[in-house]
Amino acid sequence: MTRTVLLVDDDRAMLLGLQEGLARYAPELQTHLAGDGLEALERLRREDIGIIVTDLKMPRMDGFELLAAVMRGFPDIPVLVMSAFHTADMERLALQGGALAFVPKPFLIADLAGRIQSMLRRASEGGTLNSVSPGMFLQLIEMEQKSCVIRIEDSSGERKGALFFLDGRLVDARVGDRQGEAAAYEVFTWDPVSLSIQNGCAIRERRIFKDLNALVIDAARRQDEHRAAAADPAARPATGPPPAADPLAGLRARLEQAFGDSVELRSLHTDESWDYRLKRLSQAGERLGFGRLLAAYLEKSDADGAVLLPGNPARVLPMNAKSPRDRLLQFMANEGGGPA
Repeated sequence: MTRTVLLVDDDRAMLLGLQEGLARYAPELQTHLAGDGLEALERLRREDIGIIVTDLKMPRMDGFELLAAVMRGFPDIPVLVMSAFHTADMERLALQGGALAFVPKPFLIADLAGRIQSMLRRASEGGTLNSVSPGMFLQLIEMEQKSCVIRIEDSSGERKGALFFLDGRLVDARVGDRQGEAAAYEVFTWDPVSLSIQNGCAIRERRIFKDLNALVIDAARRQDEHRAAAADPAARPATGPPPAADPLAGLRARLEQAFGDSVELRSLHTDESWDYRLKRLSQAGERLGFGRLLAAYLEKSDADGAVLLPGNPARVLPMNAKSPRDRLLQFMANEGGGPA
């Protein structure tokens, strides 16, 4: 099986030397080149990449910034970091940031190739299944409460995607540069497919909040409607109530205008389970003379948390270490001061 290695370094001579050295391992390994992190992200959006090997010190977007972007947008792709400026702290930061390995320069091409092959083997150590229907198999993953990445390829070999399970729960999906529910719906319409299982899941925040069964059933319904419309242009989906307006559309638009890409708006969701607790907190605040609760911050760990906005239902915005927490909390408090 051929896997594509994306080599990222601003030293063109270094890139060409690595490409020439790894050519000895073809056809198992095929190489693509990128001169910095931004160029690497463009290739990731256009091409099917199996593993990334990146330098750290680069212009425009360095290796640490690239690593963070890969963890957000392409967390199923393993990353190996190489650097001539090797220190224990630098290696620790790279591994904490999501890299699976750190290789100090200079190194032997044979050693690098061995690392790459080992990482690719580990990425597919869960096994492969061909020509299966995805729905039943994925429900087994859910039942076993398994944490893994399921790489999926349709029968034509032209469409590929990934599903991310954490403790048996579907938390994200990716097809190209699309993520979340939209990507999951597309994957669930492919049948039959080939599945490869990568043990472990690097996802740190959920982008999918719907139940797996509901997603599979809804995808099947959409596929049936699409087939019916294709067979009969006059056909229409079954009549029913019009779709409800997105209750978060206004808040999402205001957050995007105020914070841009620094906030992961796809993770904004409602959660009725918080309604009663936030109501009681607000009542306690009024009794103590502090006034009603406008917004709350929930700390989940040193790096992750969420802003909670009272309402019916409550609105929840998960945050990570890079989110502008204080500004977001103030913004959400202002939102809470308006109409519920």
